[in-house]
Amino acid sequence: MARIICVANQKGGVGKTTTAINLSAALAVMERKTLLVDCDPQANTTSGLGVDAADLKADLYSIFYTPEREAVHRAILETRAQFLHLIPSSISLVGVEVELAAEIAREQYLKNILAQIKDEYEFILLDCPPSLGLITLNALCAGTEILIPLQCEFFALEGIAKLIGTYQKVKKLLNPELSILGVLLTMFDGRNRIANDVKEEVRRSMPDHLLKTIIPRNVRLSEAPSYGKSIIRYDIKSKGAQAYLNLAQEVVERTPRD
Repeated sequence: MARIICVANQKGGVGKTTTAINLSAALAVMERKTLLVDCDPQANTTSGLGVDAADLKADLYSIFYTPEREAVHRAILETRAQFLHLIPSSISLVGVEVELAAEIAREQYLKNILAQIKDEYEFILLDCPPSLGLITLNALCAGTEILIPLQCEFFALEGIAKLIGTYQKVKKLLNPELSILGVLLTMFDGRNRIANDVKEEVRRSMPDHLLKTIIPRNVRLSEAPSYGKSIIRYDIKSKGAQAYLNLAQEVVERTPRD
C-alpha cells in the first residue's frame, strides 16, 4: 500500500510544486513506483512535467465525482521517467471549491479516488494548492503524511502555524492516520542571515520535524520547469538535483511523526 504524501503549505512561492515534481522524479530514479497528483488548478506541476493541459482527455477534475477504477486509470499519464506517473490538473479544478460546499462527506472525494489505485504504487505525492480550502482538505484526508516546504524567510514562519493547526484538526476529527513527514527548508542561501535564523528557529520549535536535507537556492531548479523537465532530467549534476536525490533517500528511510 502506498505512502500518500501531501506536499502542502498555504503560502505560495515556498517551493511546493518544485518539491512535488523533483521529489517524485528522485523517487522514480530509485525505482520506487510513484504517482504524482496535481491538485492545484494552476496546473504548474502538470506543465512542469511537459504536459499541455489543453491536450488532456482526462484530468483530476474529470474523475473527481466518478472515482471508478477504469476512469481513474484513464486519467493517469506516463511520464518520461519509467517509474513516475501523473494525474494532471487543469483550470476546471477550480470549480471543486464551489461544487463541494454543500455536499455530504465533501472532504472524502480524493480519498475515494486514491483508494482505487493506492495498491499499485509505493508513493503517491499530492501537490496541494497554496490555500487551506476544500481541495487541500481533501488531500489531507486522503494522505498518510504531510511534507511542509518552508522558504527561508521571516513571513514563512507565520504561515506554518496555521497549517499545523489545520493538520491537528484533520488528524483529530477526520484522518487519524495522518502524520507529519517533516518540514523541508527550501531556497536556502547560507550567506543570508535570515535564512540561518529561520533554520535555527524551526530547529528550536520543531526539532523532531526538521528534515536533514536542505534545498539550496539554485538557478538550475528554476530553469527546469520551463523545459517541462524535472531537475533530475534537466541537470542531474546540479546542486538542486543532488539535494532532491538526498531528500528522496531521507523520505524512504524516515518514519513519520505526530
